[in-house]
Amino acid sequence: MAFDGTWKVDRNENYEKFMEAMGIGMMKRKLGAHDNLKITIQQNGDKFNVKEASNFRNIEIEFTLGVSFEYSLADGTELTGAWTLEGNKLVATFTRKDNGKVLKATREIVGDELVQTYLYEGVESKRFFKRG
Repeated sequence: MAFDGTWKVDRNENYEKFMEAMGIGMMKRKLGAHDNLKITIQQNGDKFNVKEASNFRNIEIEFTLGVSFEYSLADGTELTGAWTLEGNKLVATFTRKDNGKVLKATREIVGDELVQTYLYEGVESKRFFKRG
């Protein structure tokens, strides 16, 4: 599928503001902006295997479209939610366990890039990935 492959972060847009809205401290925001994140995605029908490798952690996530699962962000924030496919976009709605607030995320292929968009408390951020 279109998402399959290894993607390396190329640039960020408004990412530090997003992390600030999420309540992440200044030092972690500075480090997070330069995490060298690499995502490897494998899709098999409605099942996804995603490996995330960064300066801070390496994790593997398996999920099925439309099925809720638990996920922890690199800063330890715990979420629960699900990914769905809307047209050519992966769309997620996650709820924070600590405060009940919603984090929305999308992944879509735009040209030769994977664009990951986050929306939390009115703050939108984008991360752009190149195949690598």
